[in-house]
Amino acid sequence: MSAAPLSSVVIVGGGTAGWMTAAALARHLSGTSVRIRLIESSAIGTIGVGEATIPTIRHFYRSLGLSDAEVIRDTAATVKLGIGFVDWREKGHDFIHPFAGYGQDFRNGFDGDDIGFHHVLNRLRAEGTPHDLERYSLCVQLARAGKFAFAPDPAPFNGAFYDWALHLDAGLFADLLRRHAEGAGVERIDAKVEQVVLHPETGFIDHLALDTGESVPGELFIDCSGFSALLIEKALGVGYESYADRLFCDRALAVQSESRTIDTPYTKVTARDAGWTWRIPLQHRTGNGFVYSSRHTDDETALRDLKAGIPDPLLFEPRPLRFTPGRRHRAWVKNCVAIGLSSGFLEPLESTSIALIQTGIEKLKQLFPDHGFNPILAEEYNDMSQREFERVRDFLVLHYRSTRRTDTAFWRDCQAVALPDTLRHKIELYKARGHFVRYRWEMFHPQSWLAIYDGFGIVPEGVDPAAQALSRTDIDGALSQMRDYIDRTVARAPRHADFIAWCLLQGKAA
Repeated sequence: MSAAPLSSVVIVGGGTAGWMTAAALARHLSGTSVRIRLIESSAIGTIGVGEATIPTIRHFYRSLGLSDAEVIRDTAATVKLGIGFVDWREKGHDFIHPFAGYGQDFRNGFDGDDIGFHHVLNRLRAEGTPHDLERYSLCVQLARAGKFAFAPDPAPFNGAFYDWALHLDAGLFADLLRRHAEGAGVERIDAKVEQVVLHPETGFIDHLALDTGESVPGELFIDCSGFSALLIEKALGVGYESYADRLFCDRALAVQSESRTIDTPYTKVTARDAGWTWRIPLQHRTGNGFVYSSRHTDDETALRDLKAGIPDPLLFEPRPLRFTPGRRHRAWVKNCVAIGLSSGFLEPLESTSIALIQTGIEKLKQLFPDHGFNPILAEEYNDMSQREFERVRDFLVLHYRSTRRTDTAFWRDCQAVALPDTLRHKIELYKARGHFVRYRWEMFHPQSWLAIYDGFGIVPEGVDPAAQALSRTDIDGALSQMRDYIDRTVARAPRHADFIAWCLLQGKAA
């Protein structure tokens, strides 16, 4: 016999995490009697986390009824086709991790099975005629040309298909979601949480005491308080698992500069002596930052290096941030679920901050409790969260572990990091013959792993037998057709800046 449904949800903290959660739950619980309240203080600033996103963000805001053009207009956004890595493999080398596949799988003439495109290129490499993988990605070629095709001609092969994300102003995005959520009935309380009061018998959160003197009771409490972790850590005492033994970066500096151009539809991340810098173009400014290891440089040197690498006038002094890479041991405990920075943090190298907020919300929607709070729901949520964080951790470790740089202690230490067993297995299987492993709760698809493998020069040692059986004439003809299609499409595509201008004209009508 099921328990009564919940009637009250209280979210602590606004910002991106809080208002994404509020807007999504308001939509999910539409038509029910559940009351949703969000507590945030105007006196407390928010961390502008995740200005660069991955394509899942578009699925999120579209599920709320928001259009691409509306979000681009209201958040000063630009298009993101991928991430450009500069000086990561070695100084002077760059590559792009696109939101897309490459080329076209070939058909095995014997049993009709598909042969992965990368297997075919691997065969050509082994035969002494290597081809640049990026040459067969429309997404990469558009990005390098500073162009964007919202709806390209019907694509004749996989590499012509691509998805895209946004660079957005996180503060404006939170404001947009707040307006949407409040329009859907979410109540905002402007106050600070002074005390979290637990039930003396169950240990559940009973109510929150605010600095206004108000007491806010609830049934389900969602901790979106950021690194403060007011509910999950300070009140419920849930610990934290550090990944610092494999991910050395634990400091960041962030600053905005004047915007000079938006003709770069991708995030640019550049490897530095003790970490990496980012550059994110928005319509009204450019976001810049430096993520670094305090074990390999000091704050003063990091600040000097960051400023030296920014060509535009700064809008303010860089803001420092300290963090421990890792995750909460349990994100759901009793009647509290941590979403966002309160649940864990992984450096934004692959723009996963907002994506992890989104997946946290999706898991909560799937496992939304009733008044009985069956513990199996929290167990499943925590298991999924752990696996997801570990999979993203592995993907990030791959970037550092695969570098060929030995010019500083930071990069030498990165190459000496012990690989997690899950990552070691993935790399070894790919090196053997170009095969991929897909674990549960993987955020990144095999094509993303291929982009990083190829970008760092990791190539299979053996050739897939099915690829060896293909006719070289057929291969050469197909590759030529792919290149021709990409070249024609890029030549016809509008400049990225022109697409943004079109979006601003469309407004909510788009």
